[in-house]
Amino acid sequence: MLRAILWDFGGVFTSSPFEAFNAFEAERGLPRDFIRTLNATNPHQNAWARFESSAIGADEFDALFHEESGGRVRGREVIGLLYGRLRPRMVSALDALKAAGLQNGCITNNVASDRPQAGDLAKVFARFDHVIESSRVGLRKPDPRIYALMCEALDVDPRACLFLDDLGNNLKPARAMGMATIKVLTEDQALADLAAATGVALA
Repeated sequence: MLRAILWDFGGVFTSSPFEAFNAFEAERGLPRDFIRTLNATNPHQNAWARFESSAIGADEFDALFHEESGGRVRGREVIGLLYGRLRPRMVSALDALKAAGLQNGCITNNVASDRPQAGDLAKVFARFDHVIESSRVGLRKPDPRIYALMCEALDVDPRACLFLDDLGNNLKPARAMGMATIKVLTEDQALADLAAATGVALA
């Protein structure tokens, strides 16, 4: 029986940062998906992975990312592209699922001081029953331990959870633990799949 919805944040409650990456790349004359490809290279030890798990600070990330990009992009420039446009319908879905009695947790890979402290995005974070940030716990998706931490915090069996993320690689360990999963491709698709999985009517 479904008891909890676990959510990614960027690319789920906001438009994908990949859109911002692509716009930046076009402006700079870089190949499309240059930043995304760079982040997927040596994904457990590269500058991005180390920054999201707080193994390095902002200054070191800035320099290391610049080195990994062949001197074409500063790390600080990428940080500024992370949050896109808020998706109000996804926020409404969160509210509807809470009203239906389901717990809601957020597991987000982020960087130190990245989580908004004010404004509309901060209000969304405040709606969750529990939030786990990679930069605070020193773990990042897809490490299975970060999903286990959320299940422990919510006191729920993984088999009673549904997890949404826009990256397939982050869904694999959740499925291996017994969670149902939804890959978020578009807002309409995600809402339709979520309504079907939960039986809760979502606009």
